[in-house]
Amino acid sequence: MTQTLNTKVLIIGAGTGGYVAGIRCGQLGLDTVLVDGGDGLGGTCLNVGCIPSKAIIHAAGKFETVAKAAGGGTLGITAAAPAIDLSQTVEWKDGIVRKLNAGVAALLKKAKVKVVKGWAEFADAKTCVVKTDEGDIRITAEHVILATGSEPVELPFLPFGGDVISSTEALSLSEVPKKLVVVGGGYIGLELGIAYRKLGAEVAIVEMADRILPLYDKALTDPVAKWLEKHGVELHLGARAGGFGDGKLSITTKDGEPLQLDADKVLVTVGRRPRTQGWGLENMGVAMAGPFVKIDQRCATSMKNVWAVGDLTGEPMLAHKGSAQGEVVAEIIAGHDRVFDPVTIAAVCFTEPEIVSAGLGPNEVAGRDDVIQSVFPFAAIGRALAIEAGEDGGFVRVIASKTDHRILGIQAVGQHVSELSNSFAQMMEMGAVLEDVAGTIHVHPTLGEAFHEASLRALGHAIHI
Repeated sequence: MTQTLNTKVLIIGAGTGGYVAGIRCGQLGLDTVLVDGGDGLGGTCLNVGCIPSKAIIHAAGKFETVAKAAGGGTLGITAAAPAIDLSQTVEWKDGIVRKLNAGVAALLKKAKVKVVKGWAEFADAKTCVVKTDEGDIRITAEHVILATGSEPVELPFLPFGGDVISSTEALSLSEVPKKLVVVGGGYIGLELGIAYRKLGAEVAIVEMADRILPLYDKALTDPVAKWLEKHGVELHLGARAGGFGDGKLSITTKDGEPLQLDADKVLVTVGRRPRTQGWGLENMGVAMAGPFVKIDQRCATSMKNVWAVGDLTGEPMLAHKGSAQGEVVAEIIAGHDRVFDPVTIAAVCFTEPEIVSAGLGPNEVAGRDDVIQSVFPFAAIGRALAIEAGEDGGFVRVIASKTDHRILGIQAVGQHVSELSNSFAQMMEMGAVLEDVAGTIHVHPTLGEAFHEASLRALGHAIHI
């Protein structure tokens, strides 16, 4: 017998957009049901994306540090050659995920959000049936928030399965592959490829563009490319992948030559696509913008009281964007006057070294004579040198208007620069000018001093260069 639920708000998807929307709806006193039919509470980011990948990256960094100490010593420290039981590392990673899953569940319970675990299918814009282990539940809502997230893109000639893996499987391998080929030189492929190189795998990267991380300017990606070269990562740029069999991946090089790459595992990271299939989106009558659900500044779709947040709504497909949209929608439903109109959404690549970008980059302002661009190297920052973060070509760059000194963009590349991303976004969101940054006393010794000095340099009076 089908159970029936009626609710004020129905949220489909328990990722960073969906569960945050749920918590905020609960805080605002809205009767809310959250349907979790995907990766578990926290969605892709918490379960098979942001969090577990950073855990593996952290473990790989520790392994590399010990390996350096064993290979002749580092900073006067010597050690025996390290070994890794990747299954234990994965269990540690899984423990972090379980802890965070439990935390999200507790927060939803505290907010009095009813969680239904199962896969939803919509018959119309406000009604769905959720198939659960206990039977079907029919849910009707006044407001529906779509937060179904995204999924890895599969290549037809390299279908996932066996030794052809997505980022999800790459985070749960039982042992380090001897030879790993990564198809796709974007941030996901590079983050995981670099981590596995640190763990001892021989890594090759196949990228169709003529350089890695093609969405970022060359100055930002050069330090990463130098790390890859220094550590023996094989780069095939301007190349196309083909089929895989008998432990070999076929590729066509930039020059059109066929080549066979040995591979124990082939990691395909050619992008992600919105999860729009299998849950009745076609029955909801919402307008689309290409592969994405079309929304306005309030995250409203073309169907009244149907909202969409997160990866389903388009680029940038970032967890923190979905969370911010989820809060906005909850408050709109509660009667608040809100729009989603951020000045910037900062993005981070957790490569080696890390990359941060907020606002306009040099490619967007190319040819303009009304902007100032200023770069300050980490090589001139004491804290960077003291933590071995000043010799890899890293820097902070500030782009501002010549007329009023309004900051238009901030980028950085270097070790640990992800921790500067919130400062960059905050300054831009507040409409800061160069004088605001220059006039803020930055703590010494920190990496953030490079942001201060870059702003001073843009004003013509940097201190330490």
